[in-house]
Amino acid sequence: MSIYALNLFDLADNDDYRDYSRRSPDAVGRYGGRVVALGKHIDHPAELGDTEPRQALVLVEWPDRDAFDAFLADPALADLHPLRENGTRRYVWWTYDRLDDLRPLLHR
Repeated sequence: MSIYALNLFDLADNDDYRDYSRRSPDAVGRYGGRVVALGKHIDHPAELGDTEPRQALVLVEWPDRDAFDAFLADPALADLHPLRENGTRRYVWWTYDRLDDLRPLLHR
C-alpha cells in the first residue's frame, strides 16, 4: 500500500537544500517515490492549528513503507540526507498510509 511523506520546513540560510533538491529527484525515483505536490506557504485567515506554518511543503508518494525505508537506509545516499537536514530548519516529516476514503478512520 502506498504511503505519503509530508515534509514541512523552512529553508536554512545556506545552499544545502538547493544541492539536495538537485540530487533528490533521481534518488527518490530509484525507490519508486514521486513528488506529488510542492508548495510555498501563504497567509490565509482560515488557518488553524497548533503547529506553526512552515515556508515550504513537499509531499512524496512512495509505493510502500519498504521503499521509503530503503531510500533512507541506502548507503549510497549517506551524503544526500545531511543536505536535507542541514538545509532546513523547523523540519516536520510525517508519514501517512494512503486511503481511498476515510472509512478506516471513521469506523474504529
